[in-house]
Amino acid sequence: MIKLVVSDIDGTLLPDGTDRINAELYDIIRELKKKDIIFVAASGRQYASMRYVFEPVADDIIFISENGSIVICRGYTMFRSLLDRALAEELVQSLRRWEGGHVMLSTPEAICIESEDPGFVSLLRDSYHNNIRIVEDLIPLCGETNKISLYYTGGGIDRISDEIRAQFEGRLNVAVAGNIWVDCMNSSVDKGGALRSIQETMKIGTEETMAFGDNCNDIGMLSRAQESYAVQNAHPKLKEAARYIAPSYEEDGVLRVLRRRLLCGDAQPVGRTE
Repeated sequence: MIKLVVSDIDGTLLPDGTDRINAELYDIIRELKKKDIIFVAASGRQYASMRYVFEPVADDIIFISENGSIVICRGYTMFRSLLDRALAEELVQSLRRWEGGHVMLSTPEAICIESEDPGFVSLLRDSYHNNIRIVEDLIPLCGETNKISLYYTGGGIDRISDEIRAQFEGRLNVAVAGNIWVDCMNSSVDKGGALRSIQETMKIGTEETMAFGDNCNDIGMLSRAQESYAVQNAHPKLKEAARYIAPSYEEDGVLRVLRRRLLCGDAQPVGRTE
């Protein structure tokens, strides 16, 4: 019996970097709550951005934000993992070397950036609905960050992430989130670890968990769910990790699975294996 549902946001529920979610999901979340099924939204996004997307049901769900470095329920921080100051400083200096990229430093209160590029600022503020601060230098903030990210639109994001991963091997978890983001957190931090903390707190097993994702940073999360789905538009590596393939976000795949599987009582998992 499923007691917990966790879903990624960008590329799984809606197009990357937008707030265009199908409002029917709010009704489904309310119906799941009536059945004592917990819904968890999981993302590399900042909590403020996630709460904006889920505002009508924000107090009915749990948020795994910043790729698992912060877990929040009804405004209460259940978990937070801050980077070591010296490690964060080294990382900021390293990420600055990619010309044309932008470095972002996340704190629980805001995303801090050095760039005043209007397109980048608009993306963070108007598309993602983040709380942002523009600062002269990120280094003084390195003692209070849970995640540092690189935004890069020049292509080759997998190659860049591999270079960062090689430099900080064993010291950081380096995750590609979409094709323009690289997120860096403590080595023990990912969505899967955050989900495990929720499962342990709620006394819910992997066999009682359903998970949805689209990218490689969702692999750990799907490994914590016996009923795991990659949406059709997912990265090939995630499809290999998932038990089932659901329709893409363009076809409201997550909603279709939840509606049939949990609300209409279909005993069999929805979707197909590959």
